Amino acid sequence: MEKYRQLNIKLTPQRLAILDYLRDNTNHPSAEDIFKAVKKKFPTMSFATVYNTLETLLNKGGIHELKIETGKKRYDYDVTPHHHIICIKCRKIVDLYKDYKIPLPDEITREFELINKTVEFYGTCRNCKKRH
Repeated sequence: MEKYRQLNIKLTPQRLAILDYLRDNTNHPSAEDIFKAVKKKFPTMSFATVYNTLETLLNKGGIHELKIETGKKRYDYDVTPHHHIICIKCRKIVDLYKDYKIPLPDEITREFELINKTVEFYGTCRNCKKRH
């Protein structure tokens, strides 16, 4: 939790519960998933608290946001450089820690300074493949 203190994020009990849930759930939960889980420990917590905490963490670089479904964001506790493979059936997301070197054309690198790159692969996971 030291990294969050260094980002000047006030660590309230509610925020710690949200961070703990994100850390312990590598399935890249949505705000709704986090809210349902954390509300069990903090019954008076509102969805707005979860959403605002996620926005604060996101804006300070404490978490990553994934937009793989229309209108639904998922969150990643791991901010180290990595990629994802996503099941097109069940929406399971798995982290990939291999660097895929994809050179950008010169006309792009002249126009843009690259600050980050992520690659998303899509396929069908083993469980979904067995079902079909």
